[in-house]
Amino acid sequence: MGKISLSDRIRYTFDNTISAGPVGLVFWLAVLSGLLILAISLIVFLSGTLPNLGFVEIVWLSLMRTLDPGTMGADQGHWTFLMSMLGVTLGGIFIISTLIGLITSSIDEKLIELRKGRSKVVEQDHIVILGWSEQVFPILADLMEANENRPGTAIVVMGKKDKVEMEDEIREKVGASGPTRLVCRTGDPIDITDLRMVSLGMTRAIIVLSPQSDDPDAEVIKTLLAITNDPERTERRYHIVAQIKNPRTLEVARLIGAGEVELVLADDVIARITAQTCRQTGLSLVYSELLDFAGHEIYFHREPSLVGKTFAEALTGFEHAAVIGLASASKGPRLNPPMDTRIDDKDQLILIAEDDDPHHFRRSDSVEVEEAAIVQHSFAAHAPERILILGWNRRASRIIRELDHYVAPGSVVDVVANHQPAADVIAAECTDLRSLAARFRLGDTTDRSLLDGLEVESYDHVVILCYSERLSVQQADARTLTTLLHLRDLAERSGHHFSIVSEMLDVRNRELAEVARPDDFIVSEKLVSLLLSQIAENKALNLVFEDLFDPAGSEIYLKPIEAYVRLSEPLSFYTLIEAARRRGEVAFGYRLASLAEDAASSYGVVVNPLKSEPIALGPEDRLIVLAEN
Repeated sequence: MGKISLSDRIRYTFDNTISAGPVGLVFWLAVLSGLLILAISLIVFLSGTLPNLGFVEIVWLSLMRTLDPGTMGADQGHWTFLMSMLGVTLGGIFIISTLIGLITSSIDEKLIELRKGRSKVVEQDHIVILGWSEQVFPILADLMEANENRPGTAIVVMGKKDKVEMEDEIREKVGASGPTRLVCRTGDPIDITDLRMVSLGMTRAIIVLSPQSDDPDAEVIKTLLAITNDPERTERRYHIVAQIKNPRTLEVARLIGAGEVELVLADDVIARITAQTCRQTGLSLVYSELLDFAGHEIYFHREPSLVGKTFAEALTGFEHAAVIGLASASKGPRLNPPMDTRIDDKDQLILIAEDDDPHHFRRSDSVEVEEAAIVQHSFAAHAPERILILGWNRRASRIIRELDHYVAPGSVVDVVANHQPAADVIAAECTDLRSLAARFRLGDTTDRSLLDGLEVESYDHVVILCYSERLSVQQADARTLTTLLHLRDLAERSGHHFSIVSEMLDVRNRELAEVARPDDFIVSEKLVSLLLSQIAENKALNLVFEDLFDPAGSEIYLKPIEAYVRLSEPLSFYTLIEAARRRGEVAFGYRLASLAEDAASSYGVVVNPLKSEPIALGPEDRLIVLAEN
């Protein structure tokens, strides 16, 4: 190996400096400019052509001609001076043009870098959404609605998608963000380095979406590990909300989270809501009201004036808010606890209110109950029900098991699908049912002749499931829409009304299906998205919704109003609350049958009405209550 010469070292240093980028180039241009100006100034000074100027003044003169070539046009004097100024001007032209080109290319590179969405987010108290799917849009819309009264709130979305494409899709499907700042970054949620871009240590909440892949839970687990095990993470505890699809992944995710992660088991949520809503017309509208920030939501509130009083006394404590439960440090949130439960100074009330404005939590001054109007009529015993499930996916067996908690003994569920392995799943997972008998039939659910042969009008409830594991999103939704249109036509021809719950994957298809029938509730990933948004705003809500959807606790029911009160004259909602309380139930709304087809009036559903205003009710109306059965 030959000896390394000084010129080799200089050339090597020069190459490394140039390859460092624009800063290195600017450095060498500055060095070259300085040498040129000093050399020319020295020549002019030594030649004596400008005897009245010192060396520093000549350097300044040369510098001005370097920056402004037009300056030399007025030069006069000895040819040595003129040729020197010509040289420094030509050198300046070369250097300045190079510098301009360098600045232009540097700006272009910076713009390209910014468009890549790889710069660090400098925010505080912001919300971060990790992952990209169709769920992003309802989550963003809901969070923007929730933060309208919090100017300056920022929401950061990071996914494996081009930043500009994400921003364009959000602008198209969600619209203007209002007072909320929206920031998009391109990155991999399982990469610790990429996660550092979004300043997780300063967040208010982190939402981890389930990706659209063959094994989504595995990627969610990796993301949780990347968030919690970052060696550079702050000591501040995270508030993470993550979506899990497989129940077997739940325990692993809880071990990783160690109290920092609130988990939403998406398939169980959809299965439970489907089982509950298919049996009660209008219940879907109540769930939509509670999960959507645009209406009334669930809040926690500590009320010192109710300490020592019973839960029953708290039910009529607020004019603008509906009390539905208690949250204590020892027992956690409880919906519809025993009416004689005492409220201590550490308990919080669980209420439904339009927003968290303190005005809505102001105590009522007077409570008027029309005792004479209250009745205690018994409800008719539940008769066996016939339920038809058309289609199949991984949630079907869960829906059947959930239905078993609610139906009367002797009930039947018939499953019709073009998926033969479904029969094996039913045989394996639905053998220990207590009240429900499950049967399977192979067939194409979009075939009108098959639907005619099923005598659909003989069923009480129909559930249409999408083939989400076997078909693309649009193909699966197209089959669901076809089946739904056939069923609506059969219902009109037979004159027999049966409830229909249809599952959609794409929110746009859901909107198409909802146009004709408000009561045909369309279950989709949007429900899970709204649930994630609610828990992101308040982590304690996760236990509340688990209790609400769990068949072992109190659930929402729409019960005949005439079983609670006489309907001879208008009544205040205070009276309805008292009538429900005597049954061990919590009333928090009603549904007017006369407005069941009126979209502008929320199809007759009123949640958290003003309690003092008189309400004219009819025999077909329903009282919305929390009850154990």
